[in-house]
Amino acid sequence: MPRTSSRITFTVLATGAGVFSMLQSLIAPALPTVQHALHTSQSTATWVMTAYLLSASVFTPILGRVGDLIGKKRTLVAVLLAVLAGCLVAALAPSIGVLVVARVVQGVGGALFPLSFGIIRDEFAASEVAGSISNLSAVIAAGGGVGMVAAGPIVSALDYRWLFWIPVAVVAATVLIALRYVPESPNRAQGKVGWLGAGLLSAWLVALLLPLSQAGQWGWGSGKVLGLFAAAVVLFALWLATEARSRTPLIDLRVMRLPAVWTTNAAALLFGAGMYAIWSFLPGFVQTPAVAGYGFGASVTESGLLMLPMLVAMFLSGVLSGRLEPRVGAKALLTTGAALGALACGFLTLWHDARWQIGVVAGLFGLGIGLAFASMAHLIVGSVPPGQTGAATGMNANIRTIGGSIGAALTSVLVTGRLQPSGLPYASGYTHGWALLALLCLAAAGAALLVPVRRGGLAVGPVLEEVTRAPARVR
Repeated sequence: MPRTSSRITFTVLATGAGVFSMLQSLIAPALPTVQHALHTSQSTATWVMTAYLLSASVFTPILGRVGDLIGKKRTLVAVLLAVLAGCLVAALAPSIGVLVVARVVQGVGGALFPLSFGIIRDEFAASEVAGSISNLSAVIAAGGGVGMVAAGPIVSALDYRWLFWIPVAVVAATVLIALRYVPESPNRAQGKVGWLGAGLLSAWLVALLLPLSQAGQWGWGSGKVLGLFAAAVVLFALWLATEARSRTPLIDLRVMRLPAVWTTNAAALLFGAGMYAIWSFLPGFVQTPAVAGYGFGASVTESGLLMLPMLVAMFLSGVLSGRLEPRVGAKALLTTGAALGALACGFLTLWHDARWQIGVVAGLFGLGIGLAFASMAHLIVGSVPPGQTGAATGMNANIRTIGGSIGAALTSVLVTGRLQPSGLPYASGYTHGWALLALLCLAAAGAALLVPVRRGGLAVGPVLEEVTRAPARVR
């Protein structure tokens, strides 16, 4: 691919993936504003986040596989059009129900991650792949930070609907450029989409993530929560059996069993638990009035600015990892990233009385996120055959999301389990939550140490010629 063309292609991929990542966190600080503007309850407003999470979890691996089969460019354009439609409907939504539906449509954009990694692997020169994966991972990681930082100023200066109008313009331009400049990959997987497996995958993901996201309102011991968890176990077992027998599985379980894949996914689950919980609870902590015995009474805009060190550190470390990966290896970067997350949460457990301490924690955790995101992508892409890139990277993103839901749910139990007479959490709830997140990130570092290497630092997996035929080599 000519260098100019690869730069344009990368810009398209980074813009699409960055916008989707930003949409994950952009609306969260504005939920109280949305609740008031659309005259709904707090519990109903949370579905703006839940619907997006569930939709992305379902569509990410399925459309990643579709891209492997029918072409990554055409799938990428279709996904971008879905994001565009979802943002347009959300910007015009007259009611909370329409907004929730729009968020479901936006969630289709989760497939931008595996499709983008697959296009880079298929189309870029070998010398450009490692750096491009790192840079794209940096954009994806930083996108969530941009959402947290930008939401307050946008809502204050304009209106919450501009949280969607701005992406409409950006994604529309991205679609036009993608149609003109992004090449269609010649690499196609064999087979077809196993719709039974896709349906079961969707069912167990929803049955697992829905109670995790709603248990705080429904009650952990409620029939709905326990019933959905039980259904998730049964559906997961059925999905495993179906995929194992299928000639054209949606997710090839042999690939998921490769040592470099399952260990990276284990690290993704644990690190995702810490990362998403920090994103969810640290802004609330700094917004708590000081009369609670902690917090700074910060506004939405001020709390976003306190997250700015995380945003900058995420982007810089993600870009830097592309330069470090050939020298130290993706395994070392993933271990270091998870360890930095544990260090940040441990620091926060002990020291959280001054704004500069929050800034230090945000910066440290941002460094960890940038390194971890890029190294996970390197390890997965370099350990699976080209025809499985979309599905495998899609599952890695999904597993990170599942970890995030678990981490956020566990932290919520600790933070909101006991409340002061004022209704605010006790400081001990937060400190116990930070300590838990430190342990989860430390466990992620331990899982990263299990990632196998061979001479030269290359990730390896077991034999099965049809699974491991011509994998890209990754440090």
